[in-house]
Amino acid sequence: MAHKTVADVVVETLQAAGVKHCWGVPGDTLNYVTDAIRRSKIEWVHVRHEEAGGFAAGAEALLTGNLTACAGSCGPGSLHFINGLFESHRNRAPVVLIASQITSDERDFDFPQEVDFESIYKSCSVFCSEIRSPAQAHRKTAMAAQAALAKRGVAVLILPVDISQAAAPNEPAFTVHRASPVVRPSDTELDRLADLLNSGKKIAIYGGSGCHGAHDEIVALADKLKAPVAHTSRAKDFLEYDNPFNVGMTGILGTAAGYHTLMNCDTLLLLGCDFAWRQFYPDKARIAQVDLDPTHLGRRHPVELGMAGDIKETVAALLPRLKARTDRAFLDDCLERHTKAAATLDKRASLSDGKINPQYLARLIDQHADEDAIFTADGGSPMVWLLRHVAVNGKRRTLTSLTHGTMANAMPQALGAKKAFPGRQVISMSGDGGLAMLLGDLLTAIQEKIPIKIAVFNNSSLGFVEMEMKVEGLLDAYTNLVNPDFSRVAEAIGFHARRVERAEDLDAAVKDWLAQPGPALLDVVTSRLELVMPPRIEAGQVFGTALYSAKALLGGRGGDVWDLVTENL
Repeated sequence: MAHKTVADVVVETLQAAGVKHCWGVPGDTLNYVTDAIRRSKIEWVHVRHEEAGGFAAGAEALLTGNLTACAGSCGPGSLHFINGLFESHRNRAPVVLIASQITSDERDFDFPQEVDFESIYKSCSVFCSEIRSPAQAHRKTAMAAQAALAKRGVAVLILPVDISQAAAPNEPAFTVHRASPVVRPSDTELDRLADLLNSGKKIAIYGGSGCHGAHDEIVALADKLKAPVAHTSRAKDFLEYDNPFNVGMTGILGTAAGYHTLMNCDTLLLLGCDFAWRQFYPDKARIAQVDLDPTHLGRRHPVELGMAGDIKETVAALLPRLKARTDRAFLDDCLERHTKAAATLDKRASLSDGKINPQYLARLIDQHADEDAIFTADGGSPMVWLLRHVAVNGKRRTLTSLTHGTMANAMPQALGAKKAFPGRQVISMSGDGGLAMLLGDLLTAIQEKIPIKIAVFNNSSLGFVEMEMKVEGLLDAYTNLVNPDFSRVAEAIGFHARRVERAEDLDAAVKDWLAQPGPALLDVVTSRLELVMPPRIEAGQVFGTALYSAKALLGGRGGDVWDLVTENL
């Protein structure tokens, strides 16, 4: 009977911890690991670029809450995961990377493909350590998996090839534990919070991703306080639906109603919210914050009260301490503004003569997608169109790159989501720049039989970057993209694919694209000059855009200025 190797122990431990898929590219120092996976119940998913594997594993882990693995060979193999795993880590997705390493005897001699993974991955992981002997394998793998699940982030196991192929000694039966403690503030803290809220006149609630699972409690809280509920973009899935107190997002991606709510309240309750842009917090309101992570309290803006707790448990314990309010003046004003803001957005999301507005494509996708569809969107303008024009209902999920802000995330995250939920429709809203960056992993969808649906917002530019340049008063430069016909490229790979250039053809094309049983791509030529309008236009933005217009006119680009004005105003 063949002896059990360290690689076997690592794979068996991860399988026992709940890993179902391992995303990666095989390579020499990883051979014993892939052989162990071949003999296990874990399914290997062969990507074409490790960065895509990092995105995919993170999407699977985030949406399921379960541990997902990825694995790479020494040197450039495991190094390629870095951006996909940085995204996954900042999304708080429990992922474990097996980073195989050159043989131990050659370490520290500048051996070919030698990379110090520990120093590189320390900044984007909750656990990063090398298995230095066969006797460490079981315990260290269990601790890596437990850290990823408990701290919700990336764990990195560095595994030298000589260790992976070594015989595994008998070790104690280390297992991975998933603790679920109930965490809430003390009674004294809750009483102080209740006193602060009971004394407020214009109370607002601002919820973040920490509100996951607390929808009903927060709606009950808003009802009792007659408080409008604004939310971060990451909390869209959890607070937007079935919420008569919802006033949308604030920040650059938000709307006028969310911005007005936060800027004009006298009492603000932050729930599971770590929104980074300080200029969107009120200067004079009394602010209280509840977050599961105590290190987040008051780190974005000074707060009067800060307390640690799970949002669902904290709000449930807070509700009996609050006085029911009847004054709806502030609430109704904010809700009316939200209705007007939504109507303004809808005007751009309609059929119009000439060019295709990207908002119209997003709205059609929303209308024809399944009620439990999962949507991903590339960083940049596709992310904005998803957040503004795709409705959630408690069943749908959305995933974008919000804290890391990377390009090229949508398509590989869709691969991970579809692998996790094979029975659900998964839609990638890809920018042309983002899709092109990891275009090779369209092959993964075909090879691994992952039937995702990809819509390309094809405006032949890095549109969000171009807009930022104009707002800053700069002439746009180096943002032009010379694209292929993405539908023909995808068709050659094996996708069902179609290109749409006329707005009147789009509705039928979206229906047909979503109805395809296998991987399908829709290449849509959208207006290049469509602006992402912020909730409040600052004087500096007006001046910057005017300065851009003047420079463009002087530089002989008057047609660009005319198109910008006519298409947006």
